[in-house]
Amino acid sequence: MKKTVVIGASPNPARFSHLATINLLNSGYEVIPLGVRSGDIAGHEIVTIRPTLFDVHTVTMYLTATRQQEWYDYIIGLQPIRIIFNPGAENDELAELARNNGIQTIDACTLVLLSSNQY
Repeated sequence: MKKTVVIGASPNPARFSHLATINLLNSGYEVIPLGVRSGDIAGHEIVTIRPTLFDVHTVTMYLTATRQQEWYDYIIGLQPIRIIFNPGAENDELAELARNNGIQTIDACTLVLLSSNQY
């Protein structure tokens, strides 16, 4: 399955990053929720550090473009296959940086991709 890193994961059940994490888990994906606040999503601890990870397929982004800047080096260093910029997280600067490093980018909604079997 596609190992997915959710950046901007929130313990707030009303947040789309929370819902996406649950839907990814329910769909059988290995999910690493990274966030700025500690908490829990469906029994999975939100990681508030930037751990060393390998074999990342997808980074799904929920932080605004301004908040993403401090994550650029980390995200590129993960060497994911793709980055999904969810609505409100679109970022031309990071998208260009990613493409220059051989990483696919897509402006899309993870929840829609999952529900339409396009993930």
